[in-house]
Amino acid sequence: MTTRFNAPEYFINRELSQLAFNRRVLEQAMDDENPLLERLKFLCIVSSNMDEFFEVRVAGLKEQLGVKGVLIGPEKISPQEAFQRVSQESRLLVDQQYKLLNEVILPAMARQDIRFLRRTHWSPEQSEWIKAYFFREVMPVLTPIGLDPAHPFPRVINKSLNFAVELEGKDAFGRSSSNAIVQAPRVLPRVIQLPKEIAGHEYGFVFLSSILHAHVNELFNGMNVKGCYQFRVTRNSNLFVDEEEVTNLRAALQGELSHRHYGNAVRLEVADNCSPEMTAFLLQQFGLGPDDLYQVNGLVNLVRLFQIPDRVDRPDLKYPSFVPGLPDCLDEKQIDMFQAIRHGDVLVHQPFQSFNPVIEFLTQAAMDPNVLAIKQTVYRTGSESVLMDALIKAAQNGKEVTVVVELMARFDEEANINWAAQLEEAGAHVVYGVVGYKTHAKMLLIVRREENRLRRYVHLGTGNYHPRTAKLYTDFGLFTCNDDICSDASDVFAQLTGVGKATKHAYLWQSPFTMHPNLLKAIRNEAANAKAGLPAAIIGKMNSLLEPEVIQVLYEASCAGVKIDLIVRGVCALRPGIPGVSENIRVRSVIGRFLEHSRIFYFRNNGAQDVYISSADWMGRNLLRRIEVACPVLDPRLKKRVIKEGLEPYLKDNTQTWEMDADGSYRRKSSRRSKPVSAQSQLLESLGVHHK
Repeated sequence: MTTRFNAPEYFINRELSQLAFNRRVLEQAMDDENPLLERLKFLCIVSSNMDEFFEVRVAGLKEQLGVKGVLIGPEKISPQEAFQRVSQESRLLVDQQYKLLNEVILPAMARQDIRFLRRTHWSPEQSEWIKAYFFREVMPVLTPIGLDPAHPFPRVINKSLNFAVELEGKDAFGRSSSNAIVQAPRVLPRVIQLPKEIAGHEYGFVFLSSILHAHVNELFNGMNVKGCYQFRVTRNSNLFVDEEEVTNLRAALQGELSHRHYGNAVRLEVADNCSPEMTAFLLQQFGLGPDDLYQVNGLVNLVRLFQIPDRVDRPDLKYPSFVPGLPDCLDEKQIDMFQAIRHGDVLVHQPFQSFNPVIEFLTQAAMDPNVLAIKQTVYRTGSESVLMDALIKAAQNGKEVTVVVELMARFDEEANINWAAQLEEAGAHVVYGVVGYKTHAKMLLIVRREENRLRRYVHLGTGNYHPRTAKLYTDFGLFTCNDDICSDASDVFAQLTGVGKATKHAYLWQSPFTMHPNLLKAIRNEAANAKAGLPAAIIGKMNSLLEPEVIQVLYEASCAGVKIDLIVRGVCALRPGIPGVSENIRVRSVIGRFLEHSRIFYFRNNGAQDVYISSADWMGRNLLRRIEVACPVLDPRLKKRVIKEGLEPYLKDNTQTWEMDADGSYRRKSSRRSKPVSAQSQLLESLGVHHK
C-alpha cells in the first residue's frame, strides 16, 4: 500500500461529492436549452436522489454521531463535522430546488396551458367537481386519528404523505384533542387531472394535498380545524441481515424488508406554513432535532411530479424520440444471434443502439433445442422482465438454467425475491452468490451443442439486464464465443454456485481477487512508461471514484508525467490539479439526457491501447467486496469503437460537461468560443436509425 499521497487534504468527502453531483443534475433543470417537461424530470430526479441519500448516506452518518473520537473516510473528518456540512449543503440545494420550481418551472408550464390549480383560485365548477371527488374517492379510505391516551401517535411509513391537523373543541364523546394525524394511503393518486372542460385548460391538475386541505373539516365533524399541514418523514433504509448467521438468506431478507418502512427517522419535511408548535411536536415524535428539519414551499414530495410528462401529450416539450440502431452485423430481420457471434465479437452501445440483441440472445437460447445450459447473473431487472420470462421458459423446456440472483440489490430486493421464487418453481437452479459479497457482475453464458462439440457463448455488460433502464442508461455489452473469455466466465459462475479456490483467468479481471491488483499494476505500468520516455495515458470512465489506493497510485502516475483523463459521473474523492500531485489529472462529469453508466478503462500501454469494459466503479466495495468482472475488448475494430464512442466524444463535450477543480467544486464547460459538442447528441446521430 502506497502512503506517499494519503494525507487527508488529498481527498474529498464522499457525501459532499454526492451532493455536488445532485447540484449538477439540478443545473440541468435550470437549463432552458432543455425541453420544459424534461427540466421537470431533472427536478424530480434530484428529489429521488436526495431521498436515497438521506435513507442511506445520512442515515449512516447519524449512526456514527454517537461515537466520539472517530474520524471517517480518507479525508479524516469527524461524523459531527460531516453531518453539519452535509445538512448545510442539503438545505441550500433543497431551497434552490423549490425556488426553481415555484418561480421558473411552474410559471413556464402555465404559459403552455399546463396548470396546477391552487385551491384559493378554484372556480365554483372546479370546487364542486373536487368536492365530489373527495367524497367519492378520498374520504372512504382515510382514517383520521385524534391523538389522546387511547390513540397514540401512529406509525408513519417511510416517505409517505401525511397531514398534521390542529384542532379545538370537543367531539361526540366529550373528548378534546388538540392534534390529529391523517395518513394518505398509497392507493390514492397524489396528482389528479381534471376534465378539460372543468379545468378550463388543456391540462389542469390538482394535488391530493390541496383536496384534503380543502375538506379536512369533513373528517372532524363539529370540531374547529385551526391548521392542516402536510409532512413526510424519511427513515434509515439500510437492511440489517447478518449473512454469516442466517441459514436461509431469502427468508431472512423477506422478514427484514417490512422493517425498512419503519427504520429510525433521519429527516422531517414539512410545509413552510406549518406552525412552530406543530413542527416542534413532530420533531419530538420522531426523535429528530432542528438540523433534521426541512421546511419546503410546496409539495413535500416532488418525486410525485414525475408522472406529469407521461400524462401530458406535448412532444414539443420533451426530448425528440429516436429509434435505436443495431450493429452492422445484426442489421437484419430474424438474425441468428449464435451465427452472428461465431462470425466475430459483437458490441452493442445502449441506448443509442438497441437492447433487443440481448433479448434475442436469451429468447433464442430458450427455444433452441441445441442449447443445453444457460447461466445468468441478475442484479436489477425490474418487476416485469421479458428476460426473466425467457429464463423461466428455458427451464420449462428442460434446459439447465442457473440464475445467480443478488437478493441484496438495494431497493430491488423484493422484485428479486419474487423472481427467485418463480424461477425455482419453473425448475431453474437459483443461488444467491457468495455470503458477504454482492454479485454485481453482468454475465450471461449459454452452452450449445454444435457439430459434435459444445460451444460456449457469453454476453458481458456494464449495465443491468433491465429492458427499461437500457433505454435510459448508457452502457456497453459484448457478445463473444472466444474460448478463453467463455472459460473465464464459466469459472466465475462455478465460484458463485459451488466452492473452490479462485482460478487464474486468461483475460477477465475479477473482484475481489484480481481486479484491484491488476488495476494498480496497469496504472503503475503507465507511470513506468512515462518515466522511460514512452507515451503514457490513462482514461477512466465510471460512476464513482473513491478507492484510496487507486487514487494514490493515480497521483503517483500523474507525478511521473502520465496524462490522466477521468470521466466520473457522480462521486469523486480525487482532487485534480493539485500542484506537484495531480497536475496531469483532469476530472469531468457529463450529465445529459441519458444517465452515464458505462465503465471503461483505457491504458495506452506503449501503443497497445488496452481497453476494458466493466460493471465495476473504482470504489472499495466494487474492487474488494463484490463479485465484479472487467473484460478486455480484444477485437481491434470493436476496441476502436469503444474509444471512438465511449471516450473521445466525452473528452470533447463542451455542452453537458462539468470540470472539477482542486477544491471539489465544478465549473460547467462553455461552448461560447467554440463549436458546441454534445457527446450524447453525436452518438444519437451516428448510431440511431433516425429521428422522428
